[in-house]
Amino acid sequence: MRFDLAQLETLLAICEEGTFDAAARRLHLTPSAVSQRIRALEQQTGRVLVNRSTPARATSAGEPLLSLARQQRLLAAEAARLLGDEAVVDLPVAVNADSLATWFRPVLAAVAARGTAALRLQLSDQAHTQDLLRGGEVLAAVTDDPRPVQGCEVAALGTIRYRPAATPELLDRFARGRSVDWARIPLVVFNEQDRLQDVVLDRHGVPRPPTVHRVPSSADFLEAVKSGLGWGVLPEAQLEPELASGRLAPLPGGRHLDVTLHWQRWRFASPTLAELTHDVRVAAQALRRPQRATGNGARLRS
Repeated sequence: MRFDLAQLETLLAICEEGTFDAAARRLHLTPSAVSQRIRALEQQTGRVLVNRSTPARATSAGEPLLSLARQQRLLAAEAARLLGDEAVVDLPVAVNADSLATWFRPVLAAVAARGTAALRLQLSDQAHTQDLLRGGEVLAAVTDDPRPVQGCEVAALGTIRYRPAATPELLDRFARGRSVDWARIPLVVFNEQDRLQDVVLDRHGVPRPPTVHRVPSSADFLEAVKSGLGWGVLPEAQLEPELASGRLAPLPGGRHLDVTLHWQRWRFASPTLAELTHDVRVAAQALRRPQRATGNGARLRS
């Protein structure tokens, strides 16, 4: 089955912009022309390809065509560059918040130094990362799942280590002998998908305390813990300077958690995607540890 490139481009514009009208403005078409292109594509495939919701999204039948459209756009931009055009290659990538706040940052500098790609980052938890890859919404992702999405290749990056910590004042308030009152000391979580703190609590056989604060930003999560709002599990790269300064202290009996990270990317030839993969692998050298991951079932924060 052959597909019309203009129709694929229209499908991609609808899913990225969220509405038919917004896609029409981006493509400099009338909304009627956009609808006609999608209807023609749906008639060709015999499937409904777009959910007419707000925002509009590709259906399961439309996801393979969305992936194809994104790959075609990437390859077209790269071909234009090779022919002397100053085309900018679009690189949608999913990454978790803690990675973006720590080891992933040199990737941003490497992409900036080349100046040939537009990096579009989406913050995503593990389950949604897989959905973004499967649906073709991103070309690559940092994930904690070693199982490759169909059509993708996967490589281990290293281990991000987390440790539970709190302010010394908070630990003093909730001290219980040489430990802390795990059932009462306030807790900070990233969002409802953040189960890292629950892994620590499970080790001590207690549920979440009555006071649970939600702070869905990696930098602000750290600030919340530093302010004494509650204890939280922090990436070691963020935590070490705070321990050295005395602003934070490790929780007594709170062992570290290791999460192994992987890089998944679509399996097709692309010089730009290969450059990005190289950048990620170089930056991920900061994650290399002699220890093996503990396999604690924790998942990445989005």
